Amino acid sequence: MGEHGKRIECDVLVVGGGINGAGIARDAAGRGLRVVLCEKDDLAQHTSSASSKLIHGGLRYLEQYHFGLVRKALAEREVLLKSAPHIIRPLRFLMPHAAGQRPAWMIRAGLFLYDHLAPRDFLPGSGMVALRDLPAGPALQRRFTRAFAYSDAWVDDARLVVLAALDARERGATILTRTRCARVRRGAQRWEADLEGPDGIVHVHARCLVNAAGPWAGSFLHATGAGPARPLRLVKGSHIVVPRLFDGDQAFLLQQPDGRIVFALPYEGAFTLVGTTDVDYDAQDVDRVAISPAETAYLCEAVNRCFERRVVPEDVVWSYAGVRPLIDDNHGSASSASRDYRFEHDTAGGAPLLSVFGGKVTTFRKLAEQAVDWIGPMLGRHVPAWTAHACLPGGDLYGKEPVARAVLEYDAWVRTRRQQFAWLPDGLLARYARSYGTRLAALLAHCRTRADLGQEIVAGLYEVEADYLVRQEWACSADDILWRRTKLGLHVAPGAAQRLDAWFDARRRKSMASHLTRA
Repeated sequence: MGEHGKRIECDVLVVGGGINGAGIARDAAGRGLRVVLCEKDDLAQHTSSASSKLIHGGLRYLEQYHFGLVRKALAEREVLLKSAPHIIRPLRFLMPHAAGQRPAWMIRAGLFLYDHLAPRDFLPGSGMVALRDLPAGPALQRRFTRAFAYSDAWVDDARLVVLAALDARERGATILTRTRCARVRRGAQRWEADLEGPDGIVHVHARCLVNAAGPWAGSFLHATGAGPARPLRLVKGSHIVVPRLFDGDQAFLLQQPDGRIVFALPYEGAFTLVGTTDVDYDAQDVDRVAISPAETAYLCEAVNRCFERRVVPEDVVWSYAGVRPLIDDNHGSASSASRDYRFEHDTAGGAPLLSVFGGKVTTFRKLAEQAVDWIGPMLGRHVPAWTAHACLPGGDLYGKEPVARAVLEYDAWVRTRRQQFAWLPDGLLARYARSYGTRLAALLAHCRTRADLGQEIVAGLYEVEADYLVRQEWACSADDILWRRTKLGLHVAPGAAQRLDAWFDARRRKSMASHLTRA
């Protein structure tokens, strides 16, 4: 290890700031372990912000007989809805049905299982509906007259990661973004790591190392000297965003001739999110993943098979892609590879090492709980699990305990906030409430009028929010704010990112000048 730089002694070093790493850091910190998490980029910059934005059991996984995964995910759907009702909300799905698709009896059987594999406290069950009775009905082609309806949930995936990391920090964890684990060495009792970040090198001595590096988990495991990793199958999933295709707040599950399904989801008011693809990804650079023209064409064709309005690649206003690190279980197609997670526990070579492979956003909390159930006793810390009975930051609308009331009465809670902040425009209040929940009070702690929000840096983004995101949520760049902390990137005019980056530069210069003055 080098001679210079900050030194930190901790119990657990987590490498990876996606949903699994943030979840493990949160759970471990809540059990009294000293935790450091490092992420080489921004939180949720890669796979964890490139999902379909769903908390769901995975209806299609029933066809692959992954009943255990579906049961686990359905149970977690209920837990997460109640723990973060501001960023997670119920979503009703419609599956249009016509001749030539999966037979109706098969779909009914699958939906019956979906309704009953795990307890369902407050979400409505499945059933058949007439499309002519729904606002979205006219948007579909006339060959569709009926649809199967069922329930799942929507999530702001990037904010979910940030809130898990925020909870971890508030419970004592150290969260280091833009900080790469450059070197790591294993000893008999501890790991020694050099973390390279914007403020120099941090030397960490940790009693346990957690490899939650996602698509990089295999290469990082090799860097630890712990030997070859379980084979990973890198699968690219891509999405497109187009102008809104249908009215109403329901979503669609669209069956495709190749047996796959594609989601069409209401998105940011004016748009529809369409995805996902599943293609094997063989490229070496997982830092710069992008949708291919073939994937864009596939998703456009999926829309055109079902909706009256046709879309072409030129209609796409935004797209994103992420690489999922799935367990290589030798299935033929990328879409059939298991989304479940597995751990590799290694204690034979010295200090404990836990590597995480696979997983999905929906099961992150359970994954983290099981990971810390192993880590804690290994380090002599026997503390029971706790996250199933705790809200994420901002989710405590009706008390600290997760309750269905917070989901069912979210709109009533917002109406109360509207009375409290009557000076705030309705659209802005709605976005703040969805993003920050009860942390809205901290965001607006010193604001009494619209003028108190400060400069409107770009449309819809005021200085008070941008400053909050820097101070509280690790935002360092325009992309951090426009695409991960918010989705304002879809709504602002060209050049907005440059204006926001200029604001960041001015803020840094001001901070540096203030520091030099004090020195």
